[in-house]
Amino acid sequence: MLHDGRSIRVAVVGGIRIPFSRAHSVYRDCSNQDMMTAVLRGMVQKYDLKGQTLGDVALGAVIKHSRDWNLARESVMGCGLSLRTPGVDMQRACGTSIEAAIDIGNKIALGQIESGIAGGTDSVSDPPIVFPDSFASIAMRSYRGQNILEKISPWLRLQPKHLKPTYPGVVEPRTGLSMGESTEITAREFEVSREHQDQLALASHMKAAAAYDAGFYDDLVIPYKGAEEDNNIRRDTTYQKLAALKPVFDRKSGEGTMTAGNSTPLTDGAAAVLLASDEWARVKNLPVLAYLTYCKVAAVNFVDVDGLLMAPVFAVSEMLRDANLTSQDFDYYEIHEAFAAQTISTLKAWQSEQFCRERLGRNTAMGPIDLARVNVKGGSIAIGHPFAATGARIIGTMAKLLSEKGSGRGLISVCTAGGMGVTAILEAAPKN
Repeated sequence: MLHDGRSIRVAVVGGIRIPFSRAHSVYRDCSNQDMMTAVLRGMVQKYDLKGQTLGDVALGAVIKHSRDWNLARESVMGCGLSLRTPGVDMQRACGTSIEAAIDIGNKIALGQIESGIAGGTDSVSDPPIVFPDSFASIAMRSYRGQNILEKISPWLRLQPKHLKPTYPGVVEPRTGLSMGESTEITAREFEVSREHQDQLALASHMKAAAAYDAGFYDDLVIPYKGAEEDNNIRRDTTYQKLAALKPVFDRKSGEGTMTAGNSTPLTDGAAAVLLASDEWARVKNLPVLAYLTYCKVAAVNFVDVDGLLMAPVFAVSEMLRDANLTSQDFDYYEIHEAFAAQTISTLKAWQSEQFCRERLGRNTAMGPIDLARVNVKGGSIAIGHPFAATGARIIGTMAKLLSEKGSGRGLISVCTAGGMGVTAILEAAPKN
């Protein structure tokens, strides 16, 4: 947001999502558009927006079919908003929907629009399956044929190897390593123990289960396809069960610490948040939960220097400088749990005087934060992580936490593929 004292405050009216589901389970027959449209319909119903025109809707997906080239607009057109509401597709890997919120927020702050929705969706169960270039070459030669012979003859060269599909992956082109393999390197660098990772994972499940039992998610999660709760939450898991799992990203060295239990599962789902000016919310008689006040995006040289998922460490440091705050000046922290090892490494980096001095340009360490305030309603390890949807989920959760408290501020940190990080600060709206 602009910080010259003249920009319009960006209000978070609220968030909504469908339950997040392990890939190839509840939503195995659903597309990104199906899930995103369901969330937007829920938003329209929750905030009585049927037939109304919003300033803009920014949405995205990471795993995306070519048919979804206009995903945002198509989802808007099917949700009940006025067809005069525009939609724009965005993508910044796992930070997609928080980036979308920043985009909508900045338009509100500049007075370009009064209201908008930011969100994201991802389906691992419905991936775009790509055939080799050799198959595409045959198909295009046939397509360009001017007569029957020219259209048929290219297909006579078709061989079984041409039909070998390529599935989406999470391997970084620059390093050839998956996120998990990259994070194993970071875990060794920061001396993150297996025990610490399993403890964080257990806490994530226990806090998410308790939040559902207490009704915290009742107005944030809408039923979809028979699901009412994130189906990755393991209410019966124990530290012993987690400790018994074998490493999955480094099986050869015997030093691997990351397992399926302390890593985020592949997940399907969608989420969105409604943002507006104070005046728009007042006219619509909608409560304001919080304000989006600061944001920062950063990237690191993960090829040669830093860990793939460590960019939020840098983004938060710079954002706190902008806001003239310390890392202890927050009531809640939402740190995306791509892997327990990544979350712990982030916390350890902020506590390292050497890292903060040499890498962040600070004179002293940023210091520890109160772990009792981190991911208090469960994190991505328990809830799941549909890549483009996580940012909106986190913003919705944080806004509600701050509203219930009635004061304070929250820090949001999301790591992404490509060595990037997206971060933000939310502040509670004053109670009337």
